[in-house]
Amino acid sequence: MKKLIYILSLLLSFGVMAQNQSLFEKANALYNQGKYAEAIDNYEAILATKNHSAELYFNLANANYKLNNIAPSIYYYEKALQLAPNDEDIKHNLTFAKNMTVDAIDVLPVSGFGKITSKITNLMTFDGWAKTAVAFVFCFVILILAYYFSYTTIKKRLAFIGSIVALTLMLSSLVLAFHQFNVYKKDKPAIVFAQESIVKSEPNSRSEQAFILHEGTKVQIIDTINTWKKIKLADGKTGWISSKDIKAL
Repeated sequence: MKKLIYILSLLLSFGVMAQNQSLFEKANALYNQGKYAEAIDNYEAILATKNHSAELYFNLANANYKLNNIAPSIYYYEKALQLAPNDEDIKHNLTFAKNMTVDAIDVLPVSGFGKITSKITNLMTFDGWAKTAVAFVFCFVILILAYYFSYTTIKKRLAFIGSIVALTLMLSSLVLAFHQFNVYKKDKPAIVFAQESIVKSEPNSRSEQAFILHEGTKVQIIDTINTWKKIKLADGKTGWISSKDIKAL
């Protein structure tokens, strides 16, 4: 019985994949014909099946950009960038989409050390750094064994130095892995979808206005109380915004 269920689920998944491929090709054809709204409907139909890819989000963002849908275009470019962080086409188009936003928010400067740390950390994902650490553990063990079973002083010395280097690199990889994980945990970006949203100083509609945001602006969610989200901007400003006005990435 279990085998039958497994076979049926496998056939169903293949059917969904074939249908999604058909929808994707249809959506691309509609996009090339300038029928951007219809293309969006087909791309979103694929998303409804829980199918995600950088290419799908990228094409969906392009279609929204063509219709001057500021918030959706930025949102889907950001989604594509999450899956393909080094894709230059996505970065390029996202820059153009951000030029349509109203809010001009200065980014807080990062120290030279912070930039270097961030650049090194982003070379790999958390999983990548963890796997690298495991690889260096194996190297360390092999070199330690080589040290004990070597008969000449030169080989022992080389094995010892190599083991120290492997241990250092292993510890460094672990530190970078945990740093990457902590950055990932704290990173809760969202895009403002309301055409104009009044950000409050407290999580209620009666509190004072802190500032106003417009669609397409990227924020960080740092807290949630009922239907309010506490957000932080790139310039360090914080405030409370209605949950319905933003969409988390």
